[in-house]
Amino acid sequence: MNLTKRRNLKILDFDIENRPLSYLGMDYTTGEITAIAWSWVGEDDVQVRALGQDDPEDILIDFEQVYNEADIVTGHYIRKHDLPLINGSLLEVHSSGLSEKATIDTKLDLMQMKYLSASQESLAGMFGLSEGKEHMTQPAWREANRLTPEGIEKTIQRVTSDVKQHKALRVKLTECGALGPPVVWRP
Repeated sequence: MNLTKRRNLKILDFDIENRPLSYLGMDYTTGEITAIAWSWVGEDDVQVRALGQDDPEDILIDFEQVYNEADIVTGHYIRKHDLPLINGSLLEVHSSGLSEKATIDTKLDLMQMKYLSASQESLAGMFGLSEGKEHMTQPAWREANRLTPEGIEKTIQRVTSDVKQHKALRVKLTECGALGPPVVWRP
């Protein structure tokens, strides 16, 4: 996938929230997506689909459609967490899954460093970004995972704030040369 000669690339910024679902054995739990938010780079609008408000299969299909429109997808730790979780969820609803895609992962593509946190929130704080992350206490996560109306709203606020903060962080990291080139994610 040669992206170096293309102009006007469509870049999709996204994030997911998930909750524990079942035990596989020992203390290892599986997960279920509770919300997906996305926004096109260059636009302010953030779209959100959330469990408890939207049909679980529709959440996945809606995201898959916008994913397929993107030349590049970006997020924080998406190649090891978000994309594999989405892909497994798509398989569960009998979809063939996501196609390979160029990615910019602001955790995995970040320059090597030591004694600094690579969390999205810490990096945003270090750069003084005004976009904040919605904090969730344990009681708030319990409400979110139980899909109470208040919990669903809190999840929507969280996933939306993550996308907004990430969009600003990716710009800052790109400007200071701290990110490597896009990497193709292969399912």
